Amino acid sequence: MELYTTLESILTAPSTIEKLELFNRFYTAYCHGDVTQDGSSPVEVFTHPSYHSFCTVIDPKEIVKRQKLGGVRGQIQLLHSIAHIEYSAIDLALDAVYRFRDVGDEFNDDWLKVAEDEVRHFLMIEALLKEFGSFYGEYPVHNGLFEASVNTMSLLERMAVIPRYLEANGLDATPLIVSKLEPLKANVMVGKIIQALQVILDEEIDHVHRGDRWFRVACERQNVHPDVYFEIIERHYPQSFPRKVGINCEARISAGFSVDELKRISLVLC
Repeated sequence: MELYTTLESILTAPSTIEKLELFNRFYTAYCHGDVTQDGSSPVEVFTHPSYHSFCTVIDPKEIVKRQKLGGVRGQIQLLHSIAHIEYSAIDLALDAVYRFRDVGDEFNDDWLKVAEDEVRHFLMIEALLKEFGSFYGEYPVHNGLFEASVNTMSLLERMAVIPRYLEANGLDATPLIVSKLEPLKANVMVGKIIQALQVILDEEIDHVHRGDRWFRVACERQNVHPDVYFEIIERHYPQSFPRKVGINCEARISAGFSVDELKRISLVLC
């Protein structure tokens, strides 16, 4: 089993079942040292996401506003949106290893571990969807995360945008969702959703921290100051900073952000 050709097969697998089965076989072999590396194969730029064959992809502006979380449909829609994020995150982690082939084994170890976490997160959320009688693909999705990967073809930009911006935003958003669910936690399913979200939040801190580490490595490789982060984010997501709302300072600091960075990210002090 060869690393890059296998990753390409996983990244382009046309169904969730096939992708997860392929990944599990691959990651077991990888952990046992049974995967070779031959970086001479061409690096593909994917034109569409792996979920395009079973999800209806629409413009983000067309996504129907989620119903209130007190109702079953609102809870299903919440889980579906999280499932889409986690499924996309599997590909983002694998694509980092597939695409950036000159960084080293520690980089590969980090992002394949992240991919394993994202697989587990997806399966956890998918199981809750099934308890509701739903499934991943029932609702339309958008290509925001996939487009972010296509638009970040350097290690520096990828590590800035995916873990240090998009995933870090999740560290801010998840506690807000949990706070809205807390009054409903006597409901068994809501309790399960809260528990799942807490697992994801705790482990996403580690993912952002890994991204922070490799962002700084990329800065050193290109001889640029880490403050280039703000230039990169402004280029991809104009006027993202400073925000007028609070952020999850504790989680962000645990994930590698400095206090000075947090002051530039949010006008609301921690």
